[in-house]
Amino acid sequence: MRGITSWGSYLPYRRLNRGEIAKLVGQGGGKGTRTVAGFDEDPTTMAVEASRRALQGGADPTLFLFATTNPAYADKTNATAAHAALRLGDDVPAFDLGASTRSAVGGLLLAARGSGDVLVAAADIRGGLAGSAEEAMGGDAAAAIVFGSGDVVAELIGSASATHEFIDRWRAPGESRTKVWDDKFAETTYTKLGRQAWAAALKSAGCQATDVAMVAVAAPSTRIANAVGSKFGAGAVLDDLSATVGQTGAAQPALLLASLLEQAQSGQIIALAVLADGADVLIFKTTEALASRDGRGLTVAEQAAGGAPLPYGKYLSWRGTITVEPPRRPEPARVSATAAARGEDWKFGFVASRDQQSGQIHMPPQRVSADGLRTDAMEPQPMSEARGKVITYTIDRMAYSPSPPIVFAVVDFDGGGRLPIELCDIDADEVEIGMPVELTFRRLFVQDGIPNYFWKARPVRG
Repeated sequence: MRGITSWGSYLPYRRLNRGEIAKLVGQGGGKGTRTVAGFDEDPTTMAVEASRRALQGGADPTLFLFATTNPAYADKTNATAAHAALRLGDDVPAFDLGASTRSAVGGLLLAARGSGDVLVAAADIRGGLAGSAEEAMGGDAAAAIVFGSGDVVAELIGSASATHEFIDRWRAPGESRTKVWDDKFAETTYTKLGRQAWAAALKSAGCQATDVAMVAVAAPSTRIANAVGSKFGAGAVLDDLSATVGQTGAAQPALLLASLLEQAQSGQIIALAVLADGADVLIFKTTEALASRDGRGLTVAEQAAGGAPLPYGKYLSWRGTITVEPPRRPEPARVSATAAARGEDWKFGFVASRDQQSGQIHMPPQRVSADGLRTDAMEPQPMSEARGKVITYTIDRMAYSPSPPIVFAVVDFDGGGRLPIELCDIDADEVEIGMPVELTFRRLFVQDGIPNYFWKARPVRG
């Protein structure tokens, strides 16, 4: 049996109330909220967060696939940075799946039909012009799904696709604005394609529409999702999270699949329909293992209900729509490619060193013991999953930051190790001594087109 063995999801901490948009720009907005990636997040860092949660189930990937419509790099593979942060083996290939929403469901199909443990991560940051529908209805998120033949929680029992070339939305490379054709045209086209793929997938699975307990529909808009989902005749159509999270682009198929698994029961037939440049339908049957194998970390619903508000002006600043005066300090130099390569385990994997004799943990890793008596008597000590507590902190309003002030803290880690580190997902007035924190992979800054990735600490919540 081959199918899903584990999954993980990630929603950023910040939320934008859509009602705040029209107050500033005089148009747009709407009801509900949307998720907003931090100024120090991009699809790569969010994919790492979702994948870390998916891999807590013990999977050992033999292949890593990454999908996003908003990659940090062109020409260069984005998946390799996530591969390094996840400390996957050098023999595990990592590939980008292309800058389209449909590439994400393509990755799921490839993983389902492949061999070994295949990790598929999808993440996106969605935006648009100030006051536009794309800005208001978009959302930022990531999800990761592991396919394998071990402890399967949902077996793929059928699938089908319907491909058709038509223009409903598009964005030229380098542009931030997604353009949209007539919604009614898109709805009519997707309804026909969706029903075609749905009928073929049911035949492939050997079941009837009434046998499907739940179906999730990932579509360019809620209107299209509801219109197509209502034609399927399944037991229930899952909430597409548009009211609280937004339309999350390439992340949406995997995010809704994670939500499906978290709401399903053992022995049920569930389905995922993805409408993007055609239609793809995947039908799964959950197993008894689902009852004892929850997704790692908070569920999608729990994350959607959490978070903290973000002022619309700050959102525009983070997205580069408006430019605010930065601290009057020199901007940092670009990352040294050679130095980053030499320190890959520490910079990306957050691997410290442990003295083999004394057990002392050195952060960053060192070759010489603290007493100076031993050289190269160290062993690697992975620390990315360690938790700690704030020993002391400072609020720095002078140092360069895309979103000042910076909250720096000295953190003592459980089991040993101490490090001065930047805190994130926190307001300056929230930090306190003794606060428990956990690590998260973030982007420090971008210079000369090179993101400088490293780890920060965030409060333990939920």
